[in-house]
Amino acid sequence: MANISINKINKFFGNVHVIKDVSLDIKSQSFTVLVGPSGCGKSTMLRMIAGLEDINSGTISIDDQVVNDLPPKERNIAMVFQSYALYPHMTVFDNMAFGLKLEKRSKEEINERVLEAARILQIQDYLKRKPKQLSGGQRQRVAIGRAITRKPKVFLFDEPLSNLDAALRVQMRVELAKLHEQLNATMIYVTHDQTEAMTLANDIVVLDEGLVSQKGTPMELYNNPKNIFVGGFIGSPKMNFIKSKVLSKNSNFTEVDFMGIGKIKISKISNTSNEGDFVQIGIRPEHLLVNKNADANWESKVLVVEKLGSGTFLYLEKDGELLVVQTDGDSTIKVGDTVKIGFDSSRCHLFDKENNAFI
Repeated sequence: MANISINKINKFFGNVHVIKDVSLDIKSQSFTVLVGPSGCGKSTMLRMIAGLEDINSGTISIDDQVVNDLPPKERNIAMVFQSYALYPHMTVFDNMAFGLKLEKRSKEEINERVLEAARILQIQDYLKRKPKQLSGGQRQRVAIGRAITRKPKVFLFDEPLSNLDAALRVQMRVELAKLHEQLNATMIYVTHDQTEAMTLANDIVVLDEGLVSQKGTPMELYNNPKNIFVGGFIGSPKMNFIKSKVLSKNSNFTEVDFMGIGKIKISKISNTSNEGDFVQIGIRPEHLLVNKNADANWESKVLVVEKLGSGTFLYLEKDGELLVVQTDGDSTIKVGDTVKIGFDSSRCHLFDKENNAFI
């Protein structure tokens, strides 16, 4: 398969700077997910790799070949879109074979490739059906199968599961993960759903307003976000943030104000923050302790309880600070109860006034 090198690419739509000097290296045979909120530029970047959008400056290389001036059909990529884009009057077989027929492949080769793709995706029984006779998940498999038959160097997926219901999305995520293992292909996948990103990716690229906020493995981003944006975007529910202030610091820890009721020492240091500077404490819902002593504690009434079976989320508020806490699925805590919440300092992150993480 192929590695992809993106070097200082920029994209403008009129006066709007959509992609801002982005550089990325995507390893051969990796599953890389571009994630971020709507309008961050992730689909635009995917279309630039595919050749469907011009590049204003910078270069994109596929398998060490600069492809800026190559049309899409000469880049040896295959793209799967959010809409299935199947021909309604054609059978599944003909939809999957269409690109190969345009390439004037032999009937024997077309038949072999379509049957192999159908076997991988387990849609052999649907080859004589037309799209209207298929479910949404089956149609998406056909669209993916059409890409597989071309045997491209790179697969590009633009939010391919967003039209499916929740249960089917989970099933298709599993199928895509299995597909990557079977094909050993280079895959780039765009989504706004951080759960898809966490479950599918070898590497995640978090985009924010056309800039790369952070790139790394799912757990690197989850455990060590570089800034508040990544900490708040990766994870569901998102990381809790609490306004605070630096009280003192040395080479081992930073001491910060804890919600006006005490102090907490966090073993993270920032060269850009000094005593008196405002900062934010970040901690994930599952790292908060319910009715247990910790390095710092506070009490609050429960505003909302969400029971999800495997876990329970408690929504709390104190002096304008809203916290989400994860506890056991069989918790008996109910709305109106007062609970003590403990903060383990080793689980806390600190972010400076520029929203960057303390190291």
